[in-house]
Amino acid sequence: MSRVGKRPISIPSTVEVSVQGSKIVFKSSKMQKELETYGRVQIDYSNNELSFKSIDQEPQSRAYWGTYRALANNIVIGMTTGFTKVLEVNGVGYKVAVSGKTLELALGFSHPVKYPIPDGIEMSVEKNLITIKGSDKQQVGQIAAEIREFRPPEPYKGKGIKYSDEVIIRKAGKTAKK
Repeated sequence: MSRVGKRPISIPSTVEVSVQGSKIVFKSSKMQKELETYGRVQIDYSNNELSFKSIDQEPQSRAYWGTYRALANNIVIGMTTGFTKVLEVNGVGYKVAVSGKTLELALGFSHPVKYPIPDGIEMSVEKNLITIKGSDKQQVGQIAAEIREFRPPEPYKGKGIKYSDEVIIRKAGKTAKK
């Protein structure tokens, strides 16, 4: 039984919601987003609360019930507060800078890595921290994963790019011959 799907989403006054058939349209002063449910769940919007109901007791439709509720909640949170991921760059000589719409990373390769910043995403660099902000949770997480993939953290010295809350379990290096 879905525990996520049961909870209604309270809509703040800064976000307008309209239900058009199986599509939900979210509008704020800055942006407009749509969520298409393809008729897989029943949508109920009243008293500034958005709730979803499963069509039947099939396992697949119950999975859609919780999924669409979570997607709608992420849209509302993205429109009000936004999402943030922080990456930490560790390593001697590793440098990061934002120039225009490009993130430039010097990660010990023979060339600098240039990552274009997509529209709707804000990046800032402070010392060795990269902060990624945006209104789409999936896009922010995907960009953070792509940047981390350039130089994942290694377990011996901890060099590389890692999430700020990630814990790297360190391994002991080789021991000297006795």
